[in-house]
Amino acid sequence: MGDIVVLVPHEEGTAALADVPGITAVAYDPNGELPAAAESAQVLVPPFLATREAVALTRKLPELRLVQLLSAGAENWVGRLPDGVALSDCRGAHGGATAEWIVATLLAVYRHLPRFVRAQDEARWDYHFTDELAGKRVLIVGAGDVAENTEHRLAPFDVEVTLVGRRARDRVHGIDEVLDLLPHHDACVVVVPLTDDTRGLVNAEFLAAMPDGAVLVNAARGPVADTDALTAELTGGRLRAALDVTEPEPLPADHPLWTAPGLLITPHVGASVPGALRRAYEVVAEQLGALARGERPPNLVEDGY
Repeated sequence: MGDIVVLVPHEEGTAALADVPGITAVAYDPNGELPAAAESAQVLVPPFLATREAVALTRKLPELRLVQLLSAGAENWVGRLPDGVALSDCRGAHGGATAEWIVATLLAVYRHLPRFVRAQDEARWDYHFTDELAGKRVLIVGAGDVAENTEHRLAPFDVEVTLVGRRARDRVHGIDEVLDLLPHHDACVVVVPLTDDTRGLVNAEFLAAMPDGAVLVNAARGPVADTDALTAELTGGRLRAALDVTEPEPLPADHPLWTAPGLLITPHVGASVPGALRRAYEVVAEQLGALARGERPPNLVEDGY
C-alpha cells in the first residue's frame, strides 16, 4: 500500500510533512488548476481561514477521505462534505495566540487604551484614572484549548476565572448555568465553536444578565452573538466589549458597531501571528501521522465545547 497523498496550500506544508511516515504532501494552488496528484489525494488541507467557497474543492477529489483544517473553527465545513469524508480541525495550534489577544484587549478596555490613542492622535493630554484588570472575575464560555490558555495567561493578574462548557465536569460549569453565573462576573469571554447550539448564544437575555459596566469579549465567531442586541447594549452605554469577530464579517463601513461607545474591534486577527502556520502544520503532522498508522486522528470534529 502506497503513501497517503495530501494536498497542501503552502510549500511550508510540504516541508513540514516531509518526514511524516506514510504521507506524501503535494502543494496546490487553491485558486488555480489542481495538480495531477489530485486524482489520488486522500487528504485535503484548505488554506487558513478558508471560506465556504473552498468546499467546492472536495468535489474534485474522487479519493478524498479527510479534510484537515489549519484553523480551529470548522463551521464552514460541517455538514457540507461529501458522504464518507471526515473533518479534522487544528485545535491546539492557535490557543496561545488567541488567548494573548484576549488578555491584550481586556487590558486595553480596562486601561482605556483606545481613548488614549485617540487623544494622542489629537495631541491632547487626557489624564484620568482608569480601571484595572487585577482582581476581576472573568467567566470564560468555552472550556477547550483557548480557554485553558486564557486562564493560564490571566493568572498573573490575580483574576478569578470560571469556566463554562457544554456539559458540567470537573472545574467546568454546564452551559445551562450561564445565566446564573453572568451576574457575578466582571467580564465574559466567549470562545465556543460556531454550531447550531451556539449560534445566537449571546442574545438579549444573555447580555441582560451581565452586570452594568461588564465587558464582553468575543474571540469565537460573529454569529455566536446577536449583533442587534449587542449594539443596543453598547449604544446605551451599559456594557463594554472587545470583538475580534463580527456578524456580518467584514463589518460594512456604515455599520453602527463602528461608532458604538465602549467597543474595541479588531479584524479577526486573534490567531494571525508569525508562528501560526508553523504551529498549525505541527498539529497537521500529528493528525496525519495518526491517519497513516491507521489510527483515528485526535482532532476529528465533534459537536462540543
